[in-house]
Amino acid sequence: MGAADVVPGVSGGTIAFITGIYEELINSIKLLDGKTLSLFFKLKWSEFWKRINGNFLFTVLLGIIISVFSLAKLISYLLESHSIKVWSFFFGLVVISAITILREVKKWNLNIVVMLLMGMGIAYYITIASPATTPEDWWFVLLSGAIAICAMILPGISGAFILLILGKYEYITGALHDLNISIIVLFILGCVLGLLSFVRVISWVLQKYYYMAVALLSGFMIGSLNKVWPWKEVISFRIDSNGEQVALQDQSILPTQYFDITGNSPEILQALFFMAIGIGVVVIVEKISHANEKAKT
Repeated sequence: MGAADVVPGVSGGTIAFITGIYEELINSIKLLDGKTLSLFFKLKWSEFWKRINGNFLFTVLLGIIISVFSLAKLISYLLESHSIKVWSFFFGLVVISAITILREVKKWNLNIVVMLLMGMGIAYYITIASPATTPEDWWFVLLSGAIAICAMILPGISGAFILLILGKYEYITGALHDLNISIIVLFILGCVLGLLSFVRVISWVLQKYYYMAVALLSGFMIGSLNKVWPWKEVISFRIDSNGEQVALQDQSILPTQYFDITGNSPEILQALFFMAIGIGVVVIVEKISHANEKAKT
């Protein structure tokens, strides 16, 4: 999840869904309420830990933190040096993930189809939205954290890409790099507030309208495929914190157009190979997840 969240365009929520931990993650976070906090402040830490499913949440959080700090530079390098291969891997991963999740829908009707199309439309619009120029005031950093964390736990919608659209991706990653404690604390506080409020909505929807919710989440993933399409044409640039010109906005093009526009090889065979790897990873993870579920029962 941490590795996915580092990449603008890929959601950690997608990884949580295909590994079978999504609902447990949402329900565990939902338990961080007033009653739970009262146990903590009354020093009833054992009861507090059990109530929030502490072992599970700690393991997931630790994995995310380790991944973010250890893989951020590697993924940035791979995206710069081997972009077609990396995006092809994620494209294959997202495609098979959407198909896998849609298999959860056992009964189809008009409402479910509408939710699927709505999710596709929302996610696709987010992938083509132009990044905005936004303030750097404390309240907007707080708001950015709240919005980004909500996107991070939604399959198909990338929190990193939402930050990019809000004009705060470079600002926040720069704060992490420079250890700007005040900005980091504000952003984390926004993430916590957004997460605690949003998971309750997701949990309620999953309980009351499971098939419609799954269709919507699958739609998010399908609509996000535009962002992870391997062949892109850069249409605008920005200046990063190092004073270097980097891509700001791009659009999907065909492999043949990629060669005509950039003069570089579209690497079609390599792209298909890495798409296959992405698909294979999901299939293996799903089989392991099912095996674990059978072992528990």
